[in-house]
Amino acid sequence: MADASDAAAALVGATGGAGTTRLTVELGTLLANDGRDVAVFDAAFATQGLSDYLPGRIDPDLTALLTDARDAPLADGLVEFPLGDVPGRLACCPTAAPFERLARAKSPDAAQALESRIAAATETFDHVLVDTPPVAANQSVAAVTATARTVVVAPASTRGRDAVQRTTGRLDDLAVGVDAVVTTRGELSVADVAVPEMDADVTAPTCLSDRSTATAVAAVADAAFDADPSTGDGAGLLDSVGEFVSR
Repeated sequence: MADASDAAAALVGATGGAGTTRLTVELGTLLANDGRDVAVFDAAFATQGLSDYLPGRIDPDLTALLTDARDAPLADGLVEFPLGDVPGRLACCPTAAPFERLARAKSPDAAQALESRIAAATETFDHVLVDTPPVAANQSVAAVTATARTVVVAPASTRGRDAVQRTTGRLDDLAVGVDAVVTTRGELSVADVAVPEMDADVTAPTCLSDRSTATAVAAVADAAFDADPSTGDGAGLLDSVGEFVSR
């Protein structure tokens, strides 16, 4: 198990539509495939995108655990991501809520509850990932202040570059450092890692079957956690495809 102080990372969308949820799922999958236990929280209340990747009924969801079901154990809100035969675990705490509860889940009290839920998860999981919307609401602030690592995700465009600058400024105001900037759908000069275009019509995750995606997501794991997910042959993924990754 990783030290709790380094176990949690917020993946922050610098702007809407950056692909943060998809990247969070891919990163969690790659880490689970390496034998690690990973928890994912969906703090992107407006889009509730994580729930689209999960089967079955979601009850309670994360917003319930932060409001009406605050005394319930975290395990009640976890949904296992169907990865099949992998040595680790990917457990998700999605958001799937009516507007009224979404509004209450954005309160300062709920943000404090989110911080507590993240801290609790670091005690039982090797890694905790928080799918975080742009830093403009209480749950976003809670996500970046309750995690030790912060990864900013932006599309490779002028809009994305400007959003990175804006997000970095807001994080500076919160005394939160940026561990890495990741761009999706291309490269930007401000990015530490570039993730190639991932087909939206292809069901995630694809990092276990597509080499270019695996390489890029492994670079994100390295930037976020200093982790080098194994290929299963005793070597790290970054070692085996190092010629494709700028480290």
